[in-house]
Amino acid sequence: MTLRLTNTLTRRLEAFEPLVPGRVSIYCCGVTVYDLCHLGHARSYIVWDVLRRYLIWSGYGVTYVQNYTDIDDKILNRAAEEGSSMQAVSERNIEAFVADMGRLNILPADRMPRATSSLAAIRRLIEELEARGAAYSADGDVYFAVMRHAGYGKLSGRDLAAQQEGASGRTAEAEEARKQHPFDFALWKGAKPGEPSFPSPWGEGRPGWHIECSAMVREELGDTIDIHLGGADLIFPHHENEIAQSEAATGHELARYWLHNGMVNVGGEKMSKSLGNFTTIRALLDSGVSPMTLRLFVLQAHYRKPLDFTAAALDAAATGWKGLNAALGLSPNAESHASATWTDPAAAITAAITPARPASDPAGLPSDLATARQRFAAAMDDDLNTSAALAVLFELARPLRALAHRLERGDTAAASEAASPGLRQRGALLDELAAVLGLKAEALGDGGGAAGAAGAASPSDAEIEALIEQRRDAKASRDFASADRIRAELKQQGIELIDKPGGVTEWLRG
Repeated sequence: MTLRLTNTLTRRLEAFEPLVPGRVSIYCCGVTVYDLCHLGHARSYIVWDVLRRYLIWSGYGVTYVQNYTDIDDKILNRAAEEGSSMQAVSERNIEAFVADMGRLNILPADRMPRATSSLAAIRRLIEELEARGAAYSADGDVYFAVMRHAGYGKLSGRDLAAQQEGASGRTAEAEEARKQHPFDFALWKGAKPGEPSFPSPWGEGRPGWHIECSAMVREELGDTIDIHLGGADLIFPHHENEIAQSEAATGHELARYWLHNGMVNVGGEKMSKSLGNFTTIRALLDSGVSPMTLRLFVLQAHYRKPLDFTAAALDAAATGWKGLNAALGLSPNAESHASATWTDPAAAITAAITPARPASDPAGLPSDLATARQRFAAAMDDDLNTSAALAVLFELARPLRALAHRLERGDTAAASEAASPGLRQRGALLDELAAVLGLKAEALGDGGGAAGAAGAASPSDAEIEALIEQRRDAKASRDFASADRIRAELKQQGIELIDKPGGVTEWLRG
């Protein structure tokens, strides 16, 4: 089966074909480094890490570039609040980003350019746009002329002519008066008193947000790349503007595939500081939630759908992770996983993507394990269906988890069974496929979930009923993959579901 991805640009599920056979170039929009990363960042960078891992596991050579936006109004505002500098705020939050991503077992990008280190490329790109008549200067600012790019709106589906009415008032009157069209956007902003600035042909100033990414994509990967990644909130205006300015300058398609992940809601509401439901990755992990619990929670939902973050859902993920973690703890490669650090990408990729080389050849596996491996690949080929892929992991883990519990109880026969070739092959395959999803064995304390669910021996009656209700909702919305995943998780915890007429589900504890 060929990998198929939902391309935002075409609004279709398409077979993936890279520009260069066997090679994949990827650009992921990175963080604006004015604050700690939040759950939305965790969701985005976990799912794109899985895409990268899966491509590597599938045999592709992958070049993955992710940027830091270290010139931005938010950074300047934070620096003013603190009485510090743009550089100080940026450096502190870049260090925090590296630490947070490492805790989540997210592989580092091959290259992570900063806007401040790409100023020459940014100025050069703006000059090319100006020479082509796609940009114009006005009082020290430079704007992109959206009406000069015939394809503007093709990513977001927006019609400029239909939106022009009522567009006034979205920007300051002085700025709007300088624009040829209300939707024209800044490529270069003239310096303001007291703000950091950089030299340019148009005077002292700093680049606009959109041009930074276009320049870094081109400088690091060339005019056209295979895949461009980001959250759904970046489709407009950021990615739309990237496409317009890049393609106006080069005459070539910027990216062949545009992938966007869904947003994170907290208790059914959009996450925001104003609502008081804003949670950083660091605060969540420091509260006792294990990194792999959070990673499992994110991967239980399809990357394009909204993800609702609740304590109950996180506790359910913690329960599922406890069983999977016990099985992974038996892996002969558990130690190599632990030694693969975020700061050593080559070692991390070698150790984490294909830790069990004998199992990476389906021909060398027993038929049941070969079938499981094929099902995993088929799920991932289906637009990164990580929910279905996790179901395969839970099935592989079931006998290993039972064996781990026997070993904990001191069962002497279990030790010899653990060394049997069949179980070792199963463990190696489980370890390999889990690594494709970035999951690795970890030591769990009394916590692990939003309320310590990982420390429970098995789900409580209330937790089981809550999961059954989630499964019922999933089936009602025709999200059968999630419904199957919940059944598989409960079965792995020794809970058998019995569906009866009228939508009633009973359960038995094994």
